[in-house]
Amino acid sequence: MAGTRVKARGESPFANGASPARAESRAWGRFAVFAECLLTGVWIAVASLGVVTYPAAFAAGARHLRRCTAHEGGGRREFGADFRTALRGGWLAGVAGWAAVATVWVDVQAARAGIPGGPLVGALGVVALIGLVVAGLRAAAVWEPGARWRTLLAHAGRRTVLDPAGSFLIVGGLAVVAVSAWFAAPLALPVLGAVVAAAVAVEERYRHR
Repeated sequence: MAGTRVKARGESPFANGASPARAESRAWGRFAVFAECLLTGVWIAVASLGVVTYPAAFAAGARHLRRCTAHEGGGRREFGADFRTALRGGWLAGVAGWAAVATVWVDVQAARAGIPGGPLVGALGVVALIGLVVAGLRAAAVWEPGARWRTLLAHAGRRTVLDPAGSFLIVGGLAVVAVSAWFAAPLALPVLGAVVAAAVAVEERYRHR
């Protein structure tokens, strides 16, 4: 019996049929996905330079990562094509997003000015803005050509509330971006891809639960 235990302890990690080459291939595959996330983050940052183009940029990035994880072909050209398609209605979502930011900024200024009830209104505004950002990322994560942004955002808003665990995971990703930007601003650009990957994973988890 002791000999059996010794043998079990001494078994190779590849005893179940997994060859070293296959294990190495899996490791490289995971690294390739991580590298693709970072590259996608840079693409998203560049595509977001149009101020109101960020929803389309995130949608194109999410679709690119979905293709990547599904082992489908696609690269910069496909990202550009998706970006142009998503931009047709996505720019309106971008305008609405900046309007929400402006509203929260006014609330925060009111709180700092000492207006009665200002701190509460400011805090609620910040929480609402975070919720809108999460909903926007969840909408972008499931975007497909032909989808209407209004419908995507409405459904994503419900999922944001009904799936708090997934929403908090995305908030954690946003916190990583903020910390990266504070540590070194250029680091925030590739990390954007990791946030999109988190949103895609959260939506996939919600779909299969």
